[in-house]
Amino acid sequence: MSNNDTPFKVFAGTNSRYMGEEICKCLGVELGKAKIEHFADGEFEVCFEETIRGCEVYIVQSTFPNSDNLMELLLLIDAAKRASARSIIAVMPYFGWARQDRKDKPRVSIASKLVADLLTTAGANRIITMDLHADQIQGFFNIPVDHLYGSSVFIPYIQSLGLDNLVLASPDAGGAKRVNSYAKYLNVPYVLCHKQRAKANVVASMTIIGEVEGKNVIIIDDMVDTAGTITRAADLMMSKGALSVRALATHAIMSDPASQRVMDSALTEIIFTNSIPFTKDCNKATIISVARMFADTILRVHSCESISSQYLIK
Repeated sequence: MSNNDTPFKVFAGTNSRYMGEEICKCLGVELGKAKIEHFADGEFEVCFEETIRGCEVYIVQSTFPNSDNLMELLLLIDAAKRASARSIIAVMPYFGWARQDRKDKPRVSIASKLVADLLTTAGANRIITMDLHADQIQGFFNIPVDHLYGSSVFIPYIQSLGLDNLVLASPDAGGAKRVNSYAKYLNVPYVLCHKQRAKANVVASMTIIGEVEGKNVIIIDDMVDTAGTITRAADLMMSKGALSVRALATHAIMSDPASQRVMDSALTEIIFTNSIPFTKDCNKATIISVARMFADTILRVHSCESISSQYLIK
């Protein structure tokens, strides 16, 4: 099926073209043609190279690295609006700025609310995203947000490992709800890591709440940035008698020196989705595609069907 045979079209930003191509392959359509021209000073211009008048337009773009990709997405949305698209859906496998979802100290911005406002003002009619750092970010939007869960691909992978004496772990108290959902579905126990930060990306101390001795542990998180928390937790669990420790996270930010930390740590494996392009040299990393999940969601949104039936856990 070609784009001309469908009432919707899918486009992708520069750094998410790989995801757009995978999604389109699952949908059986061709990725739409868009051009992005860069000026010498870093400014850029976007242009759709085919008509989108009256079309339902899906724009695939994760906002990592943050600033340029966010601006590119905003310009693509604006261009689609001005080209008379019937509706514009931003497909954001990774929603950046999500860690800034509240005022946790005086005189700071709430960046995720600002980004929500920018997307809406640009002209987005709907957002499709996955594993937000904080679920309440959905409430920052005045347009529909379809929030997908990486558990739909992670749980089958965990089951495929066939691990005995499995225990799940949250790297911090904030992830307790997430790991509890996994544990209930898999009918296994879970433990918590209590950490104190000296500053952003720096863990001062950590303790394990629960029993890991003689267990195969899988740490579950939404993202890994510098990998300081994950690797410290893995080393601590192994020192307390764990048989093996794996980590599982939706978004592979992996800022340096994350890859080296993972390689030097006690982690057996670290599993990510491809919400962010993984270009690091780390042979402990396993990447699972979520293109099929996003393709199915696009079809369900387009045909006004429920998307909740594809969730394993919520």
